Amino acid sequence: MSLEVRSGGVCELCGSSEGLSAFEVAPSDASDEQSVYICSTCKSQIENPDTLDESHFNCLNDSMWSETPAVAVLSYRLLGALGRQDLVDMMYMEDDIKAWADAQSIGGGDDALVYKDANGVTLAAGDTVVITKDLDVKGTGFVAKRGTAVRNIGLVPNDAEHIEGRVNGVKIHILTKYLKKS
Repeated sequence: MSLEVRSGGVCELCGSSEGLSAFEVAPSDASDEQSVYICSTCKSQIENPDTLDESHFNCLNDSMWSETPAVAVLSYRLLGALGRQDLVDMMYMEDDIKAWADAQSIGGGDDALVYKDANGVTLAAGDTVVITKDLDVKGTGFVAKRGTAVRNIGLVPNDAEHIEGRVNGVKIHILTKYLKKS
């Protein structure tokens, strides 16, 4: 089945019908199964990750559920680049598709940030950490107590010194130097 037929003649990410072309989801073997039919707006933003417009990519809320693996992989990578760990965490992919999604990132390179806790242990999205010092949480009126577990953390894009997580039901940013991986 050709990409145009599979997509119904619209961008498989945002649904636009303007400036459509095939986009290979690397690493790929250049087959239609590993390509996505996308519009010129989506393509230009993917190729220039510094220009990612989160409001344009609100469409990923729908495309992330695509049954087409290449569309799901590209949605996963874009959500990660936009720092939408909450949506990434909701996605389910078979192990081989997840490995493909993790094989590369949007704007990926060798300059990827490394998040480390107070002991120098590398942190990853989804980890559980423990707060090592009582922290006043600005704007909330409560203190995040030492010893509090923060589960399923998210990594703050472009800032390896902060993670995000929920404490007392409130999503907050926490300095990694006050955390210990558990």
